[in-house]
Parts: sequence; structure tokens; C-alpha cells
Amino acid sequence: MNGPHLVRLLGDWRTRSTAYSGLADRLRLLILDGRVPLHTRIPAERDLADALGVSRTTVAGAYAQLRSSGFLISRQGAGTWTDLPAGGVSAAGPVATLDDDDLIDLAHAAPAAPEEFLHAAAESAVTQLTRFLPTHGYDPLGLLVLREAVAARFSARGAVSSPDQVLVTGGAQHAFALTLRALTVPGDRVVVEHPTYPNALEAIRGAGCRPVPVSFGPDGWDLEMLAATIRQVAPSLVYLMPDFQNPSGFAMSADDRAAVVALAARAGTTLVFDETVAELWLDGGPVSPVYSDSVLVTGSTKMFWGGLRIGWLRGTPGLIRRVASARASLDLSSPILEQLMAAELVPQTSAVAAVRRTALLSSRAELRSLVASQLPEWGVNEPAGGLGFWVDLGAPVSSALAIAAERHGVALAAGPRFGVDGAFERFVRLPYTLDSLTLSSAVERLAAAFSAVGRELPLRGVT
Repeated sequence: MNGPHLVRLLGDWRTRSTAYSGLADRLRLLILDGRVPLHTRIPAERDLADALGVSRTTVAGAYAQLRSSGFLISRQGAGTWTDLPAGGVSAAGPVATLDDDDLIDLAHAAPAAPEEFLHAAAESAVTQLTRFLPTHGYDPLGLLVLREAVAARFSARGAVSSPDQVLVTGGAQHAFALTLRALTVPGDRVVVEHPTYPNALEAIRGAGCRPVPVSFGPDGWDLEMLAATIRQVAPSLVYLMPDFQNPSGFAMSADDRAAVVALAARAGTTLVFDETVAELWLDGGPVSPVYSDSVLVTGSTKMFWGGLRIGWLRGTPGLIRRVASARASLDLSSPILEQLMAAELVPQTSAVAAVRRTALLSSRAELRSLVASQLPEWGVNEPAGGLGFWVDLGAPVSSALAIAAERHGVALAAGPRFGVDGAFERFVRLPYTLDSLTLSSAVERLAAAFSAVGRELPLRGVT
């Protein structure tokens, strides 16, 4: 990574009284966020100092701080490389773990499990597991009983499907990674919304492809710009989240969805719809799917529980076989027990969604009220569904806020995680997936963190 590229990612990093500490904080966040990948060679001290217009002493101090904490490794004659501490990321860092009771996790937009449904599905799955024990346990396409359940769910939503149109995966992220592996080669372009799901961007880069962003504004998708971009760059894939866009929570209308499908078909490019939270609508009701031979759909059981690592792809039988053939070099199949649980849960999607919807509507209203009362400078959007707000902070301080928030016990995904080359420093995603008491504590801590950022920058309107 060269100096100018790193400078763009760093943005306004001067948020501490000592310049080298501010630079170290921002670079550490970029490493933890994945915006500067692990095991990446970064510029030499002199080169970065020249690019930033600061003294070499400032950069040397920042690098020394990061080396001592395990985020950088320097080798004589080989340069300086990004790394993570040998013992894992500190609990004080922005990467939350399930065992950390002191850190409020707003970095992940994922609700807790609906226990009654999960317990019953697990008990049923254990009972059914016996008949699979005499087999080798590998099924690259996925258990027929689950593929039938997923196909039936698609059909019930208005997209008539058969089991041979479904491939079971280890989650929607795995499904997208397999799609990239099967349908792209290094150097290909993949068109994405901007902002978009951070892990999709990482998967695209991990496949050696280049994400090409198309702006996504307050009014939703710019189909004219999308069409022009597809014509210009001839992408191998177009990746979109029509229901509900992450991080904004917007929903694409049926007419716009049909127009996008037709556009992809004319261009001869494969359209990937990420429907991870498609059935978590909160306002207005569901939109019937619109697909064609050029469309692959990724979905998952995130509605049920993020820890149930089962997802799927839906496409034409030919596309599904093509993706399945690329799987063997990554993994052989998805776990049998979890597939059996998913097969029990998918037919209950409507019932689980009703429970989820009640909880999310309540927590969405609670979080909106808390932000309005304690952080009135922030502009909260109106998501039609999904799991979080896309909040305008009123100033380009998202990364600084994420750093300050961790000091106050909140893990936060900075806005630039959702964009390319440091975009969205004015924004942050706030999930409304936690309980009321936790949300109240989280907003109180965020208010303190934002006030601290204001004292350091300082910000207009922040005391």
C-alpha cells in the first residue's frame, strides 16, 4: 500500500493532543476494520511522513506505538507490515467477542436468538441426526430436506423454485465468496452500491476483483447511474441488497427491481441480490421477488440466529452447479446438524419474523428516541426494515468517534467501513438489535464519546 492510498484512508486523523497518538489510533482502527488488510506492507516512515506533510518523528512514534501493541511488524530490509497481537485483540478494541461482558457491541447488526424456536429445532435435529451417522456426512449441494424447505419458501414469496435451484452454504457471506470464486477471475470488476455491506467489499477484494461503487443516496438507488456504470465497466457481477439495503435499511420497489433485473440481463452480467434480511420488513410490508436467469440470490438464517452458520444460493440449476463445482477447494459441505436445524426453522419463517418484527419495532423506536434526546446533532434516517439506522453525524468524525467509543466501552463500525477509499466519514451505522436497557447504556456512552471528540477537534454544536 503506497503513501497516497494510505493517506486517503486515514482521513482527518488528528484527533489527539499528540500527533503520533492520533495517527496510531487511526491506523489501528483501519487494521481492525479490515480497511488496511492484514499482512500488508505499509509505507516506510519517511514516505508516509512526506505524504502526510508531517515530520518523520511523528510517523516513527506512531509506528513504534503500533509495533509495541502488536499491530505492526518491522523486518530489517523487508519493511513494515500490518499484523494483529499474538494474544488476540484486546477487549478494549472495537472487535467485540461473545465473552466480553464490559463491551456493548454496536459493530454487529445481529439480534439474539429466538430461544424457543432454536431449542425446538435443535432437539428435532439431534433426533434426526441418527439416520445420517452411517454416511460419510458430505453433501456438497446441501441436504435435500433443507433445499426443499428453502425452495418452498421462495415459492411462497412469489418466486417459484425447485430444490435443484438451491445450494446450501455456510452463511450468506460464504455464498457470495463461492459466487465470486466461480464467476470471476482476478482483475474483474464488481459493481456495488455505495455505501454497502463491508464484508462484501472484503470478499470482492479477497477474490482479486475491484469493487466499482455506484452512489446510493437518500432517495435510494440511482438506476440511471447504475446503468451507465454497467455499460462503462462491463462488470462480471453486480452486487445489490434490495431488501433491506445495508447500512441504510432502504427497500427497492418492485418496479425498480424489475428494471435492474432487465438491465443486468441486457448487459449479460450476473446480478447478485443479497436477501440476508429480506423478510425483516418493518414498514409497508414485503415486496415480491423479481428474478431471472441472470440472477443469483444469497440468503441466510440470520433471521433465526447469526450463530447458525447456514445460508444458501438460489439461481438457475446451471448457475448452481457452476458455483457448487467451485466449492471443493474451499470446503466439502455444510454441517449436517445445523442443516437439520435450518430445515426445521425455514418453514417457520413467518412465525419467527413476527416475533422479530415486534421486538425490532420497539427497539427502533427506543433507539430513535434516545438519540434524539441525547445526541440531537445526529440525523437519523427512516429505514423501512433491516436491523439498523444509517446516522449522519453532522461532521466527518466517524472514525474518530469509533476510536473514542471504544474508550467508553462501545464497539462501533465506523462509516468508512461501508465504503471505498475512506468515504462516509460523516456517517455511522447504529443497530437497533439490542434490548432497551443496553441501548440506553450504549447511547449514554456514545454521547460521552461524541462530546470527547468535540473537545478534541472541536466540532460545531458539540459541547
